[in-house]
Amino acid sequence: MSEISTNTKTSSDTTTNTGYKQELKRSLSLMDLIIFGLITMLIIAPIEVYGSIAKASNGMAPLVYLVGIIAMVFTAMSYSKMSQEFPIAGSVYSYVQRGLNPHIGFVTGWLIAIDYIMAPALLTSFSAIWLQSVIPSVPTFVLIFIFLAINTYINARGISLTARSNMIFLCLEVLILVIFIGFAVKFIFIDGHGTGGFSLAPMYQADKVDLNFIASAASIAVLGFLGFDVISTLSEEVKNPGKTVGRATIASLIIIGLVFIIQAYLAALAHPNYEDLDDLMAFFDIAREVGGDFLYYLFIFVGIAAVGIANALTIHSAIARIIFSMSRDKVLPFSGALAKVHPVYKTPFNSTIFVGIVSLIVASAVSIDTIISLVNFGALTSFAVLNLAVFVHFYIRKRRRGFKGFINYLLLPAIGFCIIAYVWSGFDKMTYIVGFSWMLVGVIIGAVKSKGYKEVPPVLRDM
Repeated sequence: MSEISTNTKTSSDTTTNTGYKQELKRSLSLMDLIIFGLITMLIIAPIEVYGSIAKASNGMAPLVYLVGIIAMVFTAMSYSKMSQEFPIAGSVYSYVQRGLNPHIGFVTGWLIAIDYIMAPALLTSFSAIWLQSVIPSVPTFVLIFIFLAINTYINARGISLTARSNMIFLCLEVLILVIFIGFAVKFIFIDGHGTGGFSLAPMYQADKVDLNFIASAASIAVLGFLGFDVISTLSEEVKNPGKTVGRATIASLIIIGLVFIIQAYLAALAHPNYEDLDDLMAFFDIAREVGGDFLYYLFIFVGIAAVGIANALTIHSAIARIIFSMSRDKVLPFSGALAKVHPVYKTPFNSTIFVGIVSLIVASAVSIDTIISLVNFGALTSFAVLNLAVFVHFYIRKRRRGFKGFINYLLLPAIGFCIIAYVWSGFDKMTYIVGFSWMLVGVIIGAVKSKGYKEVPPVLRDM
């Protein structure tokens, strides 16, 4: 049997018999995880999508974010349940592997891997494009390389350094958000611009809100909350992961949703005529409207740092740990190398370097539209399977029935599954083509590594 370092008597050990040796450094607290989640979902994320959301919702962007919180909290609760049951790195890969089926777990891990491995490339590409508008003499590739080099170095050096970096970036984002709120309040309530005061229109318009609107809003908003699940990838670097990971996942989702609602509501009051907004620059333009060029350029520079470094940093960290988890199960090519832990930094060092290299190649060679398609397909497909795994593991296998079991292990994951399935069904043709093509590659690799899906990872055989 593999060496097991699980002992419920100490906070540094896992809380269940996982079959794995404790190799990563346990140093993260509940607050560290919440900050990690907030950075990943980006508390100033409306700067990227406010214009398109406002137009799609007839000016009710705050309501869209409220629907998003409600829609995603069901899947967040599924993550919470599985993180308590299996407090190990690997996130949805490990949860589906152990809660549903090892082979389905591999394919699910393969799908979430493409989501996360594409995300740093996407984020650094956006930031490089924004920065090049300020310093056009520097090639985009060079800027992407610089962003990825910084993120790879920080993640390779240790999770504590990543946590400290997250705190710095969070403070920066909170500061600019507070400045925006101050300017917006003055602009609206003191100077009398925009709506000139409070208005219910951004939150609710009776003649435009119906079941079709709610469904459409959910499909828009769910994609805006992708990233809350990265917290679960840090389970083996957290003190008391059985309790901490689930609490942090739900807390960060609710906090970020409320922050999104406040930003969107003030933006809607400041500029009620949503129809004339630019899809990509709407929030920046509103910032200039309420705070002048100072706030406009401040948002651009902070946005570059927040997206290209802070946001990409946390996702880079997450995918490195998923690859590490899959590699120690020997289900990926080159698993021996990718499962190595640095003897000093106690990080999945090789996986971290690998992610940096792949992200650079993807950002240089793959179109942004293709990257977005893979990110959305991989994340939502994995979320749907996770909700199914909760039902199978707890309600069917462990027979946790009765009223409480019905609510927690059947009804709530079923609602989460249906919401994700609805959004998933609305993808365009190209997303399905790209997504299923990537899934097919994973199915083939899984078949080869498991000798026709007959063998399971050694740790599961030994337990």
